Amino acid sequence: MAKELAKTYDFNETEGRLYQQWWDAGYFEPWNDPNKSDFDPSVKPFVISIPPANVTGRLHLGHAIFVSLEDLMIRYHRMKGEPTLWVPGVDHAGIATQLQVEKKLIDEGTSRIEIGREGFLERVWAWKEEYGDIITQQIRRLGASCDWTRERFTLDEGLSKAVREAFVSLYEKGWIYRGPRMINWSPGLQTAVSDLEVEYSQEQGKLYYFKYLIVGSDEYIPVATTRPETILGDTAVAVHPEDERFINLIGKKAVVPMLGREIPVIADDYVDRSFGTGALKITPAHDPNDYDIGMRHNLKFINVLNKDATINEKGGPYEGMDRFECRKKLWDDMNESGLVISEEPYMMKVPRSERGGEIIEPMVSTQWFVDIHNMAEAALEVVRDGRIEIIPERFKKVYYNWMENIRDWCISRQLWWGHRIPVWYCDDCSGMTVAREDPDQCQHCGSTNLRQDPDVLDTWFSSGLWPFSTLGWPERTPDLDYFYPTSVMETGYDILFFWVARMIMDGLEFTGQMPFHTVYLHGLIRDENGQKMSKTKGNVIDPLEVMDDLGTDALRFTLLVGSTPGNDTNLSVKKVEANRNFANKLWNAGRFIIHNLGQVSAEPQSDPEWTLADSWIWARMKDLLATVNRLFESFQFGEAGRQIHEFFWAEFADWYIEIAKDQIAEGGDRAFYTVQTLARVFDSCLRLLHPFTPYVTEELWGHLKAASQETSDKLAPVDGWEEMLIVAKWPEPMPMEGWEAQAVEDFSLVQEMVRSIRNIRAEYKVEIGHKIACVIAAGEKLNMIQSQRGVLSTLAGIDPDALVIQEETVENSDDQINLVITPVEISLPLAGLVDLEAERERLAKELVEAESQISRLEKLLSSPFAEKAPPEVVAKERERLENYRETAARIREQIK
Repeated sequence: MAKELAKTYDFNETEGRLYQQWWDAGYFEPWNDPNKSDFDPSVKPFVISIPPANVTGRLHLGHAIFVSLEDLMIRYHRMKGEPTLWVPGVDHAGIATQLQVEKKLIDEGTSRIEIGREGFLERVWAWKEEYGDIITQQIRRLGASCDWTRERFTLDEGLSKAVREAFVSLYEKGWIYRGPRMINWSPGLQTAVSDLEVEYSQEQGKLYYFKYLIVGSDEYIPVATTRPETILGDTAVAVHPEDERFINLIGKKAVVPMLGREIPVIADDYVDRSFGTGALKITPAHDPNDYDIGMRHNLKFINVLNKDATINEKGGPYEGMDRFECRKKLWDDMNESGLVISEEPYMMKVPRSERGGEIIEPMVSTQWFVDIHNMAEAALEVVRDGRIEIIPERFKKVYYNWMENIRDWCISRQLWWGHRIPVWYCDDCSGMTVAREDPDQCQHCGSTNLRQDPDVLDTWFSSGLWPFSTLGWPERTPDLDYFYPTSVMETGYDILFFWVARMIMDGLEFTGQMPFHTVYLHGLIRDENGQKMSKTKGNVIDPLEVMDDLGTDALRFTLLVGSTPGNDTNLSVKKVEANRNFANKLWNAGRFIIHNLGQVSAEPQSDPEWTLADSWIWARMKDLLATVNRLFESFQFGEAGRQIHEFFWAEFADWYIEIAKDQIAEGGDRAFYTVQTLARVFDSCLRLLHPFTPYVTEELWGHLKAASQETSDKLAPVDGWEEMLIVAKWPEPMPMEGWEAQAVEDFSLVQEMVRSIRNIRAEYKVEIGHKIACVIAAGEKLNMIQSQRGVLSTLAGIDPDALVIQEETVENSDDQINLVITPVEISLPLAGLVDLEAERERLAKELVEAESQISRLEKLLSSPFAEKAPPEVVAKERERLENYRETAARIREQIK
């Protein structure tokens, strides 16, 4: 006999056990058949490359949403019978990992400088071996059905070879070069950082107004700045060429305050005449916009900062000062010299390091860059012509804007952990050797006195190669031939440019193919009020804690049904609790169905005779299958989940299961075919829900399968049984047969009748167990309504012996309530609903109370109160009076 299900679903016991079973059975690999592992070129695979989590990471909601979405897609395509591959992996996370190990060394009383580069890298690799798989274990907890046999790391041997190949290839084409350009500089980390590692915050600062004196005259140009210390690096003052206030000064010289250096007054259309003073100080070495102006006008680039953000020798008397100390001292000196005009509070966007929160300095620095314009043009074309789709489509405009205004990419970082730049300098001839393999001599003079460039590559350089390097590129491997290009790149909209665009550029450049055909962008996860989560606000939701308390399925379902492509999602623990209740609802429905599978006979005595409820639930199931399949194909996964949830809870559980209890009680064939319908609809629901909630559905499906097989093969689902639900057939839309519309129409009428009678019962506070009398004038629906006598009696709380169903209409009278649900009329005798004398007494008391309040408020509002009290208080009291008057009128009508 089939195992009786426990009263409650134990997710703690279930999740780890099922995950291990899936893994042991090889279901995460592309071929579900253990005897098949060949590459069939006629069968197109579905492939996702996971966005590699940082090796230092701890699971957060950003991981939870992308893992849930990608696992949903993977499970869906696996159930459709496609060879399905989800490639997992982690990123070496240059800065984050280096900082972790440096902190550990400091705690030990040493530093990376003291132990040297080789010793430091040994410590980082040891740290990676000890802690590096924590994040992947946490990702597994979410149910991620990745092929862990293909797990990759951005610093493993194969990916390192890919990075070398990409760098040298671009260098040989003349697209990689070394030179001075504007970058983001982190004084604390002492490295260039990417735009993604800079966070901008609105902060209260100051706008400092001062005079730029004109050489040889008493005139001056008023200028404003938020960073007075950068005055030391000014190399021009810019005005608009048509600004009459300054047009006579164009071409003259101005004097840099406190340094006495002369700089030109130039004209440039970039200057906004209406902003500030209408004039700009130009510091090409310390401001991105000024950098562009400096390039246009061939200005000098004067860097006044050391790597630690102290002032260098170009700062004259301020050399050695911290940048903010210099700001104060310079401004005081300018004030004493009569150069200060004023200062005022000013809200400004301040660039801060995401790692330490320090202020980032725009700085001209000699770094390695990629001239990316040719690659960008190719990447633009494949999106413009539709070969790559971006979902949602509105992000195409963002993509176009970024790509059309792309700048050369700074790829070097002053770190030790990462892909070291494959460039060697010769100490004898100063020649530069760029090579795929470590050279043993200079390619220019043959000297062996070589030293490698100390910098490493930006993490995004290796990440851009991820879709194909993980499959074996630059080698021509079977995996690369079969699984590349991949299918979908799913990630957050915030890295559309930083990562997605680079993958598209790299894929086209190095493989000649697009790396994927679809980009699916999810939004950020915010708190229940739409605020960004942060430790300082105390509103962070830890997914690991939520899974411990409420289960993985509840978290996944909440994230998935709450998301729409490209939009942020508000999350609260209450929402997860509600979906834990949904999992329990599934479990309870499963207990009822599985229990009854063991109670019916093995063989029916006759062909099925479906009731209206049977026909209705099957018609609604077919409609749901069509809807969900359409939504899945259009990537509307959240709406698909909501539709399944609504069907299961509001239709299958609340209506059909309740009706099924009476049908099963009839016994015989009616019980058998009712249980068959229950099992088959429940099977379809579990299949549809499996990509959303893999654990509870797998556990229930296993019990459903066992109970069905033990009873009768005629209870098997339409699509048959597989070993486990993870590889069961996805339910495809079924053809409509013509009877569905009528079944839905008729049962919808029955539902509306039941709801209307329930509403009256609630309004009159009829006790749940109290059966009432009812007369139904069914008209043209007489036969159908007659067939639903039992359903109406059970669900609407009607006494079967006091239920009259007739064709003719019911005459109105004062002692009954009449309802019209076209084309049906319903009459409910009041005597059956309430004790009339007790009801009159209750209403009389309520009327006395209402009239007392009316009298009190009328006196209050005719007193001096109405003139002396604040208008809003008086208005509130008038509103209360009107409400009591309406209540009294309603009670009088009820008494009548």
